[in-house]
Amino acid sequence: MRSDRFNPSIGAIAPKMLMSRPKHGGNLTWAASVANCPPSEILDFSASINPLGPPRSALAAIEAHIGQIAAYPQPDYRELREALARFHGLPDPDWILPGNGAAELLTWAGRDLAETAATYLLTPAFGDYRRSLRAFDARIVDRPIWQDGDIRPLSDLGADAPKSAGLLINTPHNPTGHLFSRDSLLPLLERFAPVVVDEAFMDFLPPAEQQSLIGEVADFPNLVILRSLTKFYSLPGLRLGYAIAHPERLHRWQGWRDPWSVNALAAAAGIAVLGDRDFEARTRTWLETARPQLYRELKELPGLDPYPGAANFLLVYSQWPVPELQARVLREHRILIRDCLSFPELGDRYFRVAVRTEAENRRLLDALARCCP
Repeated sequence: MRSDRFNPSIGAIAPKMLMSRPKHGGNLTWAASVANCPPSEILDFSASINPLGPPRSALAAIEAHIGQIAAYPQPDYRELREALARFHGLPDPDWILPGNGAAELLTWAGRDLAETAATYLLTPAFGDYRRSLRAFDARIVDRPIWQDGDIRPLSDLGADAPKSAGLLINTPHNPTGHLFSRDSLLPLLERFAPVVVDEAFMDFLPPAEQQSLIGEVADFPNLVILRSLTKFYSLPGLRLGYAIAHPERLHRWQGWRDPWSVNALAAAAGIAVLGDRDFEARTRTWLETARPQLYRELKELPGLDPYPGAANFLLVYSQWPVPELQARVLREHRILIRDCLSFPELGDRYFRVAVRTEAENRRLLDALARCCP
């Protein structure tokens, strides 16, 4: 066991860098200000986006539907919902609600969860979970899931929970990349009232290895699945996600939010990519090789210890304070890694990196080898 894993020391780092430090990955404007270069020159390992995209099918759909920006989108997004229902083998599109990224739908999940006695949250947790819960004054009960590099079992989770308590969980887990088995999650559907499962990174796994709970939604009206189309298909600027849940719940969410949450071009691109099996196959073939290779080579670097996650990113323990390492990699190599300061349980000794192309991964490894003391 490492006694310094959870050392909260930030180390010697420029105060202005800490003051403006972003809470999410992908902030190229901030990174460029640190590196003193244009944002376009930053190689971004902080946002876990598929480096093979956007797919040509998405770009072609945007071009073909560009004229639609002169009119409002379909208010019920029927075509997009039907495409998603076919994609997941659901019998009715009423079980799907598209949103302005999964983040918008997480807001409405937070409103639902705030109506419970308490919401149990596995920590470390994606920061936007607390944002959505605090927006509606939800009572949050933290349940640590990560201890000294190991994931605790879910068997005791919620044993002390009130009958009406809710649960917010993600799998693969962010930031560790751990994939919870379907069998470990099923008992939680009986134990908690609303259960919101964020599966934003699930589609990076081959179908035979996925542990999705989408097939349980019809039998558990308390279950909500959140999905993203922006990470796998490299479309974060379009903002497109969706929820799968009982139609009555989604109808209530629809009444809470603004109309036309999804723009016409995002809807068109979403329909197109759902049928792009070639891009899907290329992505999984790339990741099957790239992730274990990056893991092995990170493990060979002195002072670094990656965690073998199942998603398209890796959590890495650093022997040295990450803010200093991050700043040096940025300034000397114009590469952005994701510090984990927004995950308080991890302190300043962890960072997260996306898995990118072989050449880009090599640039990262070379930079880390040069910048680690």
